[in-house]
Amino acid sequence: MRCPYCHSGDSRVVDSRELSSGESIRRRRECGNCGRRFTTYERVEGVGLIVVKKDGRRQEFDPAKLRQKLRVALTKRPIGEAEIDALLKRVETDLLTLGAAEVPSSAIGEAVLRRLKALDEVAYIRFASVYRQFGDIDDLRREVEGLRPEAVPTVGGSGADGESAPAGTNVERGTDADG
Repeated sequence: MRCPYCHSGDSRVVDSRELSSGESIRRRRECGNCGRRFTTYERVEGVGLIVVKKDGRRQEFDPAKLRQKLRVALTKRPIGEAEIDALLKRVETDLLTLGAAEVPSSAIGEAVLRRLKALDEVAYIRFASVYRQFGDIDDLRREVEGLRPEAVPTVGGSGADGESAPAGTNVERGTDADG
């Protein structure tokens, strides 16, 4: 590494530390010629993913474009930038683990939906409504109902509608257990 002060190519590393994100390393170097110290950062160069659009066009994966779409879905939701960054990183990791240089845009959309569903259901529905292009309210309703846990039937329910009685209620006499 060339010294930024004297431009000598003779430098040595005196300290290395991984940054908190784990994605880069900070190195303190000392020039063998002038003795001055300087800092360098080392990170892995991003792997260029190519997105294959529905119409067959190909373009480079742009995390900034995806971030903007996520911000729209997360408008007025209690999700901070750090959480958006983490979600983007997980989506990008999901795509890289596919092992392909080219990924269909549908794979990106599904990866985002999987991650958003766990993060914020309202943002999930917002993103899904654009991504899946709901045709009508019934499409939206089906998507929302898919978020709900399966209805669990009440066991031993004694109410007229099959629901169980509230705790502390004497069902046989219809009075509170306390009085």
